[in-house]
Amino acid sequence: MPSHESRLVTRRGSDGDQCDSDACKKQSEKMNKEVSKLLKELKEEKKKKRDEKLEKVEAELARARVLIRGGAGGCDQSNLNRSCDDPDPDNYVPHGSIYRNPSMFHRSYLLMEKLFKVYVYEEGEPPLFHTGPTKSIYSMEGVFLNFMENDPHFRTSDPDIAHVYFLPFSVAMILHNLFDPIIRDKAVLGRVIGDYVHTVSSRYPYWNRSLGSDHFMLSCHDWGPRATWYVHSLYFTSIRLLCNANTSEFFNPRKDASIPEISLNPREMITITGGLPASNRTTLAFFAGGQFHGKIRPLLFQHWKDKDQDVKVYDKVPKNLSYHEMMKTSRFCLCPSGSEVASPRIAEAIYAECVPVLISQHYVLPFSDVLDWDAFSVRVLVSEIPNLKKILLGISDDKYVRLQENVKMVQRHFLVNNPAKRYDVYHMIMHSLWLRRLNLHIYG
Repeated sequence: MPSHESRLVTRRGSDGDQCDSDACKKQSEKMNKEVSKLLKELKEEKKKKRDEKLEKVEAELARARVLIRGGAGGCDQSNLNRSCDDPDPDNYVPHGSIYRNPSMFHRSYLLMEKLFKVYVYEEGEPPLFHTGPTKSIYSMEGVFLNFMENDPHFRTSDPDIAHVYFLPFSVAMILHNLFDPIIRDKAVLGRVIGDYVHTVSSRYPYWNRSLGSDHFMLSCHDWGPRATWYVHSLYFTSIRLLCNANTSEFFNPRKDASIPEISLNPREMITITGGLPASNRTTLAFFAGGQFHGKIRPLLFQHWKDKDQDVKVYDKVPKNLSYHEMMKTSRFCLCPSGSEVASPRIAEAIYAECVPVLISQHYVLPFSDVLDWDAFSVRVLVSEIPNLKKILLGISDDKYVRLQENVKMVQRHFLVNNPAKRYDVYHMIMHSLWLRRLNLHIYG
């Protein structure tokens, strides 16, 4: 598993290649200096006397790693003095091709439920802290904050036994309340977040003893990654849960986790699913959305808007059609990236039991540590957009049925339930966080 130092990465260009532009090279040099500085700080921290309470937490995590890898019959947790009875009334056990390793995921999930503890810093006042939007594409900021604040299971009031520490700020709320659209001073993010980190690092020992590597933030705003740059330890070493999981914008899958972008109905903090069986889906492919968002959508519109009755691409859905009904009656739902890599259409397609067609670059898909996206979606390269219809027609009926059945299976992991339920999107986000903490060795 990665060492503390290996979580620090430098700036790289598209698909991992070194960037060539002068601006990118200058930015890379700047970031490399910060990495070098942090590495020196890490070495100095390791010379100091170890924190006994943190050593106990690290020892517990070490035992958990062994149990997850070894299996121990799936449920032998005697070394942890915990019960392994699965409390799920439906007795759900992860299985099938939608998972990379269903048995390992199951063991990890059960251990997370038994062990994982999160401390939420209480400093900060709403609306910038402890609350967030629960509608629009930023919904997951508010949903997660609300569930985390009121979680009697994972949240602990004792920071000495916590595995991770939550910084409960909302990037969306900071920008909504403080960002001036005329002055456009983006540094407002730095002032608010920087002051907050300074406050908690001054009042508590937990940030400084790990350089923030066991701390996390969550954001679905486009500027979520940018917001963390103002505190370099937050940027380089802390865990970032981001919808905008773009590897070309410094997203680091070794320590950061991708979460789904979900646009909720403003009246209900839940999601609704359902759609027609494969045999009754009359449209081959469907997409509706702004055609000038980003670089991928203009290509999609260029090749397919008003070009083919089987591939229906709209900037606005005609008045005689319903967006959600179109998704429920289409075989494939096109999910091209817009201005940012994430798209709420992926979750919407899964809810509508429509096979998602992923068209993106540099995007780390949500929960991809656990889920095998190739089992329930289709990936199309940007260069393959002109051949989109041929690619989709080349998928046999048998394979399509398997894909759609898997979409139905994976739904539970993207549902927003109120209250939250086991294996739903909130718990999958928690599991992604749990995995990142397992991969961190503060005392290695």
